[in-house]
Amino acid sequence: MTDRFTRPSRKAFLKLAAAGASAALGLGALPALAADPAPEWPTKPVRIITPFPVGAGPEGVVRLLADKLQKAWGKPVIVENRPGGNGFIAIDAFRQGAKDGHDLIHLDNVHLVAYPHLFKKLPYDPVKDFEPVLPLFRANFFLTTAANSKYRNVGDILAEARANPGKLNYGSWSVGNPVHLGTALLEAMTNTEMQHVVYKETSQLYTGVANGELNFALGTMATAGPLQRAGKIKFIGTTGLKRHPAFPDVPTVAESGGPAGYEVSGWTTIATPKGLPRAVAERIQRDIEKALAEPEIAQRYATFGYDLFPTTREQFGSFIQSESTKWAGVIQRAKASLD
Repeated sequence: MTDRFTRPSRKAFLKLAAAGASAALGLGALPALAADPAPEWPTKPVRIITPFPVGAGPEGVVRLLADKLQKAWGKPVIVENRPGGNGFIAIDAFRQGAKDGHDLIHLDNVHLVAYPHLFKKLPYDPVKDFEPVLPLFRANFFLTTAANSKYRNVGDILAEARANPGKLNYGSWSVGNPVHLGTALLEAMTNTEMQHVVYKETSQLYTGVANGELNFALGTMATAGPLQRAGKIKFIGTTGLKRHPAFPDVPTVAESGGPAGYEVSGWTTIATPKGLPRAVAERIQRDIEKALAEPEIAQRYATFGYDLFPTTREQFGSFIQSESTKWAGVIQRAKASLD
């Protein structure tokens, strides 16, 4: 299965990005928290609803966080898995749940910055339904090729893409995920055109890279790392603006012959309902910050290939808006849609 992209001018691309993000998220800062008198909270168990299945890396992070919060709050903190349906099952459970902070939601970045541009009819409002608190982690990607690939760096891939428009292929597991959109961003920034091949399973995806079915794919330490450690694929660039400390010899995409300023990362966040009393919202944020600062978190993150993502609520709100603007333009250029 492939999808092909058209190539508008850079000026048109920027216009599309600004227009799409404005329509989906608006341009203001995050709404102010309600200034009610401080209530007693929590008064009962707190539920964190996650769209990730049991055993997934992001779900493991939430369970670790829940254990820390349970100790801080003196009440059970229950992680409830509601996988499937693009995360909409979990989101619907949250929207139907408690509005006083006893129900929280674990969101993937796509729910806030990509799906608003991929779905014409979205079963939630990314602005009205959620108040993102803080990002739990950030995971940068690596551009992977077969270990015996002729591509020594990102520049080699782009040179062939320019010489043979539409011939080079890359893979991901669906339309609209960070691996797909991250590569579409690379196309947009380099005015190239490549084929997107969808695999049903991530294991099949990186096996496809290793055996040469795919020219390349973006992958994380968790998804592509096992085959990289086995010597079947190689990392030729990282999508962060700086080299990853675990792979100091792997250059950034820009250093490897790609465009300057290219950056792609995956991240998740905990969000509350809108309009919580200020004292409740601030306590949730403060206690999540404390939990994420504990050494055990950093140690576990290393096993997942995740990085801490320290920021303030205001900075995170601005980051979400900038990400939405970026992906709006990429999605419109790619003519990608999920409905």
